[in-house]
Amino acid sequence: MAHTTASRTRAFTLAELLVTTGVLVLLVLLASQLLTSTATITALGHKEMGADAQARQVLDRMALDFAQMVKRSDLDFFAKRTAAPNSVGGAMAGNDQIAFYSAVPGYYPATGTQTQSPVSLVAYRVNSLSTSPSYNKVERMAKGLVWNGVSTTNTPVVFMPIKIEDTWPAAVSSSTGDAAYELVGSQVFRFEYYYLLNGQGAAFPALFSDTPWDTRVGIEHTDVSGMRDVAAIVVNIAVIDPKSKVLLSDAQIATLGASLADYTGGMVPGQLRTSWQNTLNANATLPRPALSGIRLYERFFYLSPPTL
Repeated sequence: MAHTTASRTRAFTLAELLVTTGVLVLLVLLASQLLTSTATITALGHKEMGADAQARQVLDRMALDFAQMVKRSDLDFFAKRTAAPNSVGGAMAGNDQIAFYSAVPGYYPATGTQTQSPVSLVAYRVNSLSTSPSYNKVERMAKGLVWNGVSTTNTPVVFMPIKIEDTWPAAVSSSTGDAAYELVGSQVFRFEYYYLLNGQGAAFPALFSDTPWDTRVGIEHTDVSGMRDVAAIVVNIAVIDPKSKVLLSDAQIATLGASLADYTGGMVPGQLRTSWQNTLNANATLPRPALSGIRLYERFFYLSPPTL
């Protein structure tokens, strides 16, 4: 007698389907969070790399210019706290400026190569003219100078008492135009510097100051005199990456730059940068994604001994 066994079809129960669906949803949520976190970290990394590249470009250019600064007592300097007989820099509230002679190539006038001197007038500034394409950006002047007496139309290297501000007004202004200015830091919107003064024995250790000469009792210098007291110029800059910059207007960037404090006497290296970071962290009016794209840098530029 033949026996037949009815085939039974097995299927998932409703409870099993609900558990499976719940696990799948949980895995999808975890994967999406992981991807979101990865995208955020990648975006921040790209912002940092963009700001780092811009800062490196500007600071490396400054390093070349400062390293070849011509430090003579018969040449003028325009810088923070400089005073007569030099071009008057004064306290320089907000973005700083600097102008000096340097043995680097510049943009020479079309007068023939035989008239070009090895010295250029170099200047750095953050452009403050709101109608300029370089507004809130770092510009560099490298004006190639000719030898004295070779031209009646092109200004040569000038010696004291003739000053930079008398001959090249754009070098001591943040808004005056000059064809020798070029944009070197489109993302740099804040520029501040101070000085490391030479130590002169145990009684006078090295000193950080916003004045480019040593005023301590016992030394009591009163003028630049070829930067004789300055061992290094310490530069601080604030850089915003392009993707963050588009979130802010020019006016907002200018206001943000003005909110970052000036160097004051007594500050030590890193203190100014910390002050700037605290200001950015406390800012509650500007978009946080824009503020997160700002990076701060500080670098020492040691100067060669002066030729007095």
